Amino acid sequence: QLQLEESGGGLVQAGGSLNLSCAASGFSLEYYAIGWFRQAPGKEREGVSCASVSDGTTYYADSVKGRFTISRDNAKKMVYLQMNSLRPEDTAVYYCATGQKWGYSANFYCNQNNAMDYWGKGTLITVSS
Repeated sequence: QLQLEESGGGLVQAGGSLNLSCAASGFSLEYYAIGWFRQAPGKEREGVSCASVSDGTTYYADSVKGRFTISRDNAKKMVYLQMNSLRPEDTAVYYCATGQKWGYSANFYCNQNNAMDYWGKGTLITVSS
């Protein structure tokens, strides 16, 4: 059974850092695009960062460029999101997701509805001012 489980969320002060982790099980992560999404209260879910296996591209939302970094460890079946210089507007539930639609870019995976096939349950990050 394919599963994704996020960890590493919590409360952090503005300017601080957090490293989110996502543990994958039940499949070979190396063949899947990966991504992090977030949903703030009262807002739609948005793609924060994605990485495509098929074309090697990486996408970051403009709001997180230069502050967040997505990475993966296929051997450990782990996906990470390093978040630095956190802001109150980064407060949201963060979700890990994977997809296997071959030939598509990271931009597609982060911005196309239903591009991702599997989702974690999310982890809450609260950034205090």
